[in-house]
Amino acid sequence: MSPDISIKTFDELTSVDLYHILKARSQVFVVEQHCAYQDIDEADFDCLHLVAHHNEKLIGYCRIIAPEFNHAKASGSMPAIGRVLVLPQYRGNGLARQIMTQAIKYCHKKYGKKIPIAIAAQTYLINFYQSLGFVANSDFYLADGLEHVNMVLYPVKKVKAPTQSSGTSKILNFILLMLAVLFLIGVVYLMI
Repeated sequence: MSPDISIKTFDELTSVDLYHILKARSQVFVVEQHCAYQDIDEADFDCLHLVAHHNEKLIGYCRIIAPEFNHAKASGSMPAIGRVLVLPQYRGNGLARQIMTQAIKYCHKKYGKKIPIAIAAQTYLINFYQSLGFVANSDFYLADGLEHVNMVLYPVKKVKAPTQSSGTSKILNFILLMLAVLFLIGVVYLMI
């Protein structure tokens, strides 16, 4: 499946967009997960909303919280991805991976590749988020009655192979040669 993915600020969302986003979030996070909690929060105003559509129907969603609006203690001043969802009839086709990949790409483009990205993951999704490079950085905790763990996607560090200068290489070769000569002298001495 190749969804149409768009990212909009709150003000760019139409009333129809907002209705379908809130309906999907309520369906997944409140009804499906049997969790009575206040899904609509003040953070929505400051978030970017990534919406996946198929034939103009919302099928998946997440929101991106900018570092300056991320007030989670465990996340510090890094962007965060939250409210990740795929409607039940569209699961199992890699859509969640596509949504997360797009959200991560956007964060890297907007905030830089050297900035970590946070997510508060439900624990049953740890393996999924680990497959995207996230690592757990907290103990498990309950949020609205569901077990969560804080996870972070740290920047990829490029490791350069150490280079040897020609002088260092010559010294190492000389030392190896001397050790080989001393070994041979020792063998000959033992034979006499």
